[in-house]
Amino acid sequence: MAAGTKTVIFAALIGNGLISITKFVAASITGSSAMLSEGIHSLVDTGNQILLLYGLKQAAKPADENFPFGHGKEVYFWSFIVAMLIFALGGGISIYEGISHLQNPAPITNPLINYVVLSLAIVFEGVAWLFAFRAFKQVKGKWGYIEAIQRAKDPSIFVVLFEDSAAMLGLVVALLGVALTQYTGNLYFDGLASVIIGCILIGTAIWLAVETKSLLIGESANKSTVKDIRLLLNENAKIDHVNEVLTMHMGPDFILANISVKFKENSNTDKIETTIDDMDKLIKAKFPQVKRIFIEAEKRPLEMRDTKSNDG
Repeated sequence: MAAGTKTVIFAALIGNGLISITKFVAASITGSSAMLSEGIHSLVDTGNQILLLYGLKQAAKPADENFPFGHGKEVYFWSFIVAMLIFALGGGISIYEGISHLQNPAPITNPLINYVVLSLAIVFEGVAWLFAFRAFKQVKGKWGYIEAIQRAKDPSIFVVLFEDSAAMLGLVVALLGVALTQYTGNLYFDGLASVIIGCILIGTAIWLAVETKSLLIGESANKSTVKDIRLLLNENAKIDHVNEVLTMHMGPDFILANISVKFKENSNTDKIETTIDDMDKLIKAKFPQVKRIFIEAEKRPLEMRDTKSNDG
């Protein structure tokens, strides 16, 4: 997945870098507020892709004494920083620029340049969006799109998809703003388009922040994975009861599992050690993302025993 993710990010990085330069040149020539906001948007996106690549590089570092479970959460941290940058720089500056132009409207000169630049940007952003969408579609599996975003453990793919989707929507708004300003003569449309672009970016940033926050603070593996691990343990004849299966994603491809089980009454130390070793190997074989497993031998919790006796 890492190679595919990097391809998506590199595609977005190259596209946004070239587009941002073009937009800033067009904004300086025409004086369009919406075009300047779009230039800021593309520049922020370019920086975001660099941060995501840095996060992937850091996440690939091996475990060490200070980070015994590796650096996988670097991806989550930098994805959250990207959301904050979209909010503060992209959204905030665009709204500020739009309000400034609403207070002091100025005519757009050479609007044809804006149309050409925005049209080309839509094409380039569309290609980058297609790369991101195809990568996301490959990993979403049978889930719906919203559910797949909520379940996803690698935020870098949907971060790029969100950015590119917001970029496409922003370009359409900018195009409408320039067109309405030219054909109605109302100079406020250009500044209003800039404010709308800022609102789109802030909305995107908030959604991204919500989706990455739970991963950053320690989200469990998907419920289906936890359920399957529990079923696998229950199939072992030497285990009397599975008390808890606690999991946490330490990175997109690193699940930490802490399991509490009650062994059969006749199990001695050797049998318990052998069973723990067998289950460790079996779980890792079936679920490659589960890298570290801690299995504890504990009695069934009192409340579970009370519930069983009351049911009987």
